Amino acid sequence: MTLLLLGACSTVAAEAPASAEKRIAVTFDDVPRGPGAFLTLEERTKRLLAALKDARVKQAAFFVNPGRLADPESAGGEARISAYGKAGHVLANHSFSHPRLKATPAADYLADIDKAEAWLKGRPSRRPWFRFPFLDEGGRDKAKRDAVRAGLKARGLQNGYVTVEASDWNMEQLASNARKAGKQIDMAALRDLYVESHVEAAEFYDGLARRTLGRSPAHVLLLHENDLAALFVPDLVAALRRAGWQIVTADEAFRDPIAAAAPDVPTAQGTLTEALAWEKGLPVPRWYERNDVRLASALFAERVLKEKPAQ
Repeated sequence: MTLLLLGACSTVAAEAPASAEKRIAVTFDDVPRGPGAFLTLEERTKRLLAALKDARVKQAAFFVNPGRLADPESAGGEARISAYGKAGHVLANHSFSHPRLKATPAADYLADIDKAEAWLKGRPSRRPWFRFPFLDEGGRDKAKRDAVRAGLKARGLQNGYVTVEASDWNMEQLASNARKAGKQIDMAALRDLYVESHVEAAEFYDGLARRTLGRSPAHVLLLHENDLAALFVPDLVAALRRAGWQIVTADEAFRDPIAAAAPDVPTAQGTLTEALAWEKGLPVPRWYERNDVRLASALFAERVLKEKPAQ
């Protein structure tokens, strides 16, 4: 497999910064994540920490699945997690074993959260936030949704919601599949697609939030602790800043008034931005188009692998 070298700078351009304040925090899920396509696990952590420092991201949040530490593919995971905390970033609960709430009884789900919390408590960098795996808050089962919401409140845990996402997990999987298949990956094109998708997602969800709330909240960007983040976070943060975004800490973002929101919508899964817009009655689309993995996968094939679209 051949990797085309990165160019000197990203081709993703942005116009002059917008005058209205736009704020966003950077967060990572599924920590410690397993092997990716390009880096060893140790290299990933070192590069990700260096990337955050170089990009002047003062504080990111890492949502942890302690159950992954038993996986041989996550060897050394506890040391890598500790490195994030020592660097000034914060750790929060993403469940112990990453279950789907729709497929799990509420009592079992809360017990899984408790196992993760037992591992996290006492760590100086721990924050009392819980992020639902798969952003699955119970789907159409409102009784289960409400039981878990009540359970979180009783435990002093806040919903570690997301307001901006671009399905980076799909891009990571596509890159890994291409690498295993021995396909040529244009790394500059991959970088640009990654950066472009996340900046577009931020702009889309901010517009949706302004129509819903009448203001721009402090946003929470969902990334995953993967090789693409380690490689491209500096480019992404630079592009966000060129587009007028201020990078804020996770602490600041989760102090926004929307943190208290508990939208009542037909299906509880996805970003908080989408749920609030749905609750208010805003029409579709309420999600960034590249979260449709069919569209995103076609773009990856065309731009990163240089494959012609099927006729």
